[in-house]
Amino acid sequence: MKSIQLFTIVPALLLFLFTGVAGAAEAVPTEIVVRAKAKDAKFIGTSIGGALVRIRDTDTGEILAQGLTQGGTGNTERIMKTPRNRYDRIGEGAAKFEAKLDISEPVFVTVEVLAPHIKKQARVLAQTQTWLVPGKPIGGDGLIVEIPGMVVDVLSPKTLSVTSKDQGPFEISANVVMMCGCPLTDGGLWDGSKIEVAAIVKKDGQPHQTLPLQLTDTNTFSAPLRTAESGVYEILVYAYDPKTGNTGVDRTSFVVR
Repeated sequence: MKSIQLFTIVPALLLFLFTGVAGAAEAVPTEIVVRAKAKDAKFIGTSIGGALVRIRDTDTGEILAQGLTQGGTGNTERIMKTPRNRYDRIGEGAAKFEAKLDISEPVFVTVEVLAPHIKKQARVLAQTQTWLVPGKPIGGDGLIVEIPGMVVDVLSPKTLSVTSKDQGPFEISANVVMMCGCPLTDGGLWDGSKIEVAAIVKKDGQPHQTLPLQLTDTNTFSAPLRTAESGVYEILVYAYDPKTGNTGVDRTSFVVR
């Protein structure tokens, strides 16, 4: 009787183990493409250091993939000038981050984009979320994450430089570009003459004056700071586009003796 039970149970157990292993879902390589697009401009690519992309499992926080977008800023005509119909693509040939994730079941992911990666004073963190389904790629244009703002770099005065009062007036100048690195020119596609750029000046920690800067060259805005007072001058330069709401800021300081 015991031997009959044993011969009955063992095959059943083997069948259970076999069907359990065979029924386990296999991991399937699943493609996802992520692009970072500057608001009112083009894609953020290699020329400005790329955008850092992190793809996380939303439930666990585990980083499933990360890397920089690589490639060019894309086709200006297609991105900025051509009216688009549904399903028209704008990212062909433009910078992207591409990953293949081995997943065996749908995963809800958070896609973080930090851009422009090498411009600490300007970079913005933007994110979106989506489901990844095994074997169902998110390709083509992929996920396009918009990055608002402008990159502002103060050119002069140099940080912590020391000068004398008789060296004035002191030039304040700044370089301003779109987040993709696209240029601002007088009357151009990105019209620098329509961008408000100004320097908020403090002396010894107190408000001193706000000085409008003028477009003097491609991407370059400047104005003379006239002062006969000694002190530590802090300068915050901002750029603002009233049509899009794009903004950017950089800071410096110098000493007048």
